[in-house]
Formats: sequence, C-alpha cells, structure tokens
Amino acid sequence: MNDTAPHQQQQQKKILIVTAHPDPRSLNTSMAAFATEHLRAAGHEVQVSDLYAMKWKATVDADDFPDEPGDGRLHVMAASERATLAGRLSADVAAEQEKVRWADAVILQFPMWWFSMPAILKGWVDRVFTAGFGYGPALPPPYSESALGGRRALVSVTAGARETSFSDRGIHGRLADVLHPVQHGLFWFTGMTPLEPFTVYNANDLPAEGFDAAKRAYARRLDGLFTDAPVPYRTLTGGDYDHGMRLLPKVETPGTTGFDLHVHPRG
Repeated sequence: MNDTAPHQQQQQKKILIVTAHPDPRSLNTSMAAFATEHLRAAGHEVQVSDLYAMKWKATVDADDFPDEPGDGRLHVMAASERATLAGRLSADVAAEQEKVRWADAVILQFPMWWFSMPAILKGWVDRVFTAGFGYGPALPPPYSESALGGRRALVSVTAGARETSFSDRGIHGRLADVLHPVQHGLFWFTGMTPLEPFTVYNANDLPAEGFDAAKRAYARRLDGLFTDAPVPYRTLTGGDYDHGMRLLPKVETPGTTGFDLHVHPRG
C-alpha cells in the first residue's frame, strides 16, 4: 500500500513546529525536519521556529514592553497585557504570536532536560504567551475552549531514559505527570487541545534502526494530528469545579487521585 494515501484525504492545515536543541545534527532537529517534510508532503503548510538558530532571547524583561516607563517596578502580567492589547510588544514576540494565531496546530519538539523543556523553550513560552494573548481577564476563562481554542497541540519529546522508568511504578514517575505542566498548564490552560505526547526513549544511544522505527511511529501520529482523540481534560466551565476552581466531590471515578482527577474517564 502507498503510505502517502492517507495524506491525500486530509484537508490542508497550518502547523507551527517549535524546536529547541543546540545542535543542528541532533535527534530533535532530525525529528523536526522529518515532521516538516512529512506534513508538507501531505499538503499542509508548515512554519518552523528553531529557537537556537533564531538565537531566541529566553528571558522576560522590560525590553519586551517598549512603552513601559523605566523608573518603576515591572509588573510583568499587567505590562504584558497592556503591550499585547495595544500591539506594542517587542517585534520578536509579536512575530511568534502571529505564528501561533496562524496555526491550526502547534508541535513542540524538545529533549527532556531535568524533567522539563530546555530553558530556551521555556523562555519562548514565557515571552510569547502574554496576558491578553494566552490568558487574562480580557479573554474567556482558562481550561476550556478559551483564548487559543480551535488549535491542536502535540509534544514530541526525546528522553535518554528507558520507557519503563516513566511508567506508573517507574522511578521518574508517569510521563503524563512529568508533562502535566505543558499539556494541562500551557496547552489546555490557553484553550489548545492537547494530544497524547509522542516520545522517543533511549534517545542517547538510538541506533539507525531505532531512528527508522521512530520516524514510522511519528508519521502515524502526524497523520492523526487532526483526527486522533485528544486528552479529555475537564473544562473549568463544565460544572465539575466550584467557584474556587476546586473539583467538586464525587465527580471522579472512585480511587482516582493526582492529576488524573482533571481528566474525564474514558469510556
């Protein structure tokens, strides 16, 4: 069977890939390049933000908000909202926001460093998802189809550890828990619809045949970017939470604990 056949049935979409690795020869850069090629071959439009190649500034500071007076305290949330709503953010931040607005889906490609994303990617999140753009009182409530609703979101991550170490009894904890700040705290908080993450384990010693297998698996996930079932997070406005944003008693399946409380039982 021609493996491009499923592509031809998809409606053309726009995808932003944000990648963060300092070596252009890295596995992460290769995975981002593969995704770009695969999605374009399927007829989609793709933009890539390679943060290291862009020499992205990772820290939020007063330079992000040119109109703010320099003689007072910098209240970041308030300053970012004023600059966002006035169209007066720094040019690099404004350009990345336009890419997110343009996209039907956002893919973050990164190596897991210290159980999180590289600092340069965290800095992209910190600077791009300003108040007034990704969240804030001028926008619909978070944890719902809010500010950036209608967009799908996928984490593609590489990890040096073995898969079993990120299991329910694995020493690193479940991958879903490790990535909860990204999946729930970034994507779902801003209204994007997160998919189950794609992960390449044993990434530090991946043989050629392992890379080929990873690309085949990733191709399947990319083909389902707009059709696969998302993580079914509860909505803040769906009646499951009280005024204090606390889950109401007895709405979960008995025995459910931790982050799983905020996921609707599948069934």
